[in-house]
Amino acid sequence: MNTTSSTTIIGIDLGDRKHSICALDASATILDERTITNHRESLRRLSEKHPGATIAMEVGTHSPWTSRFLASRGHEVIVANPRKLRAIYANTRKSDRHDARMLARLARADRELLHPIEHGSEQAQRDLLQVKLRDNLVARRVDILNSVRMTLKSLGIRVPKSSTPAVARRCREFLAGEHAEILAMIEPSLEVLDSLNAGINRLDKSIEETCARYPATARLMKIRGVGPITALTFVLVVGDPERFTSNRNVAAYLGLVPRREQSGDIDKQLRISKAGNAYLRRLLIGCAQYLLGHFGIDCELRRHGEKLAAMGGPRAKKKAVVAVARKLAVLMLTLWRGELDYDPFHHSGQPAEAA
Repeated sequence: MNTTSSTTIIGIDLGDRKHSICALDASATILDERTITNHRESLRRLSEKHPGATIAMEVGTHSPWTSRFLASRGHEVIVANPRKLRAIYANTRKSDRHDARMLARLARADRELLHPIEHGSEQAQRDLLQVKLRDNLVARRVDILNSVRMTLKSLGIRVPKSSTPAVARRCREFLAGEHAEILAMIEPSLEVLDSLNAGINRLDKSIEETCARYPATARLMKIRGVGPITALTFVLVVGDPERFTSNRNVAAYLGLVPRREQSGDIDKQLRISKAGNAYLRRLLIGCAQYLLGHFGIDCELRRHGEKLAAMGGPRAKKKAVVAVARKLAVLMLTLWRGELDYDPFHHSGQPAEAA
């Protein structure tokens, strides 16, 4: 027998092969508690049994497509932030069944307790996937490069410095002849480097082509140090620039503001919260390091960081980098939201040519 749509709350603990579900009615009575397979057909049957039910689940590998599928069938889907759900991960009787039941009860009591997040569209997920795959290839390339370098160093051989894409070619040129035996030994690793370089180049071109479909990225890339990867990731992760009541809120959304511990007269400011998208936060930190580094040009962002670093104190330089990353995130949202052109000296009134 189908339940009424307006009173049913379903908690789903997503798994790789099976999902645990718990359906509650308006009086919190359990209507349905079982496991279902991780297939669209199983989800379709669940939807038909509880039409229009509100469904709560934790964010995870399967939550993007699952939430979109259920939403397309007329359900209100709440995707919970697991970092905020201490009631679940600190449960002394933690299990998939209890997790599903807890999700349903929290959604029934107050959905804000789940700290809901919003998944982007399937197209945005696909576009962001190529950025993540590129990052994975770069990480594998770093591993192979370090392995080759340490192997050669252990044999007392130092290959002249070169750019990362040219390392394999430089190794072959340097080791040919006198060190031919060693070259033969590391050749399989060099072949992997060639393959990784080709894959990274293809993804770089694909990312640039994808940026052309998101006009806001061109505006963001006018900031020195912000390239296609950072601009595209920012646009795809944020999704809608109007989601924030204030541009400054984007810094908290990306975990670049200090955590707070306030009780009575005690009000501590701790390290940054590291909430939100970790990859985008890492990209922004990298941009901030570039702006404050040797190749960074004079601009308000750089001056802001240098001023904080000059104050000294423990971790002054690291704090300055985080502060610049935070300011950069706000600046990027401001440019995007207001369709503004980047001016490196907007507040000071100094003309850009003077930089």
